[in-house]
Amino acid sequence: MRALQLIIFSIIAFAGCTKKPDMTAGNNYTKDTTTLKIVNTDTIRYLALGDSYTIGEAEPLAESFPYQLVDTLKNSGFKAQNPLIIATTGWTSGNLISAIAEHTPLQNNYDFVTLLIGVNDQYQGGSQTVYRSNFIQLLHTAIAYAKGDKTRVFVLSIPDYGVTPFAAGEDATIGPQIDAFNAINLQESNNAGVNYLDITGISREAATNSALIAPDGLHPSALMYAQWVAKLFPMVIARINKTN
Repeated sequence: MRALQLIIFSIIAFAGCTKKPDMTAGNNYTKDTTTLKIVNTDTIRYLALGDSYTIGEAEPLAESFPYQLVDTLKNSGFKAQNPLIIATTGWTSGNLISAIAEHTPLQNNYDFVTLLIGVNDQYQGGSQTVYRSNFIQLLHTAIAYAKGDKTRVFVLSIPDYGVTPFAAGEDATIGPQIDAFNAINLQESNNAGVNYLDITGISREAATNSALIAPDGLHPSALMYAQWVAKLFPMVIARINKTN
């Protein structure tokens, strides 16, 4: 897997120079190579909040996007702890709020926090109004854990599972609903001043590339997660370097 990541990041660097499985349970990034100058020598601490897309359901945990992101940091010369992940397959935004409240008290000194939540709100027919309220609360929580610094928070958009075999051709219904929930998290992310990464377009490439889908026919494969990381990694490094 690391070999695959290295290939992906080499390509980016070159371009810069010129249940129901447990559901109830792109654009190219042109990298400014100067942002990858290693400024921070402290050990990076990372908190990942979400659902099945954060734990990498149907793939080994080591292939989830948080672990791939930390591996990439380490391979680039940074010191980094393994991510602390608060996520479970099937969680809605409300479930995530409850889980954080019940978790062992966290320190408010994470170097960055990712938040990806909402697919189960859509899947379970949840209210968009409730989702908006919950998402705003989760943003405030994420900012608090990221040293109170909104620029250390990275929201990822909800992938579109409508193109997967699991959806059984319901993409015309699922896709617009996912877009509606993403419109909410994008608006509220902008209002809060946090970073936002749209990975929905990548997820839709699975309609014509089965290698992007995990063996369960629903969740992203390790390859898709690697593509997310390829876009997220430069954003995180730019933020870390700027604040240290």
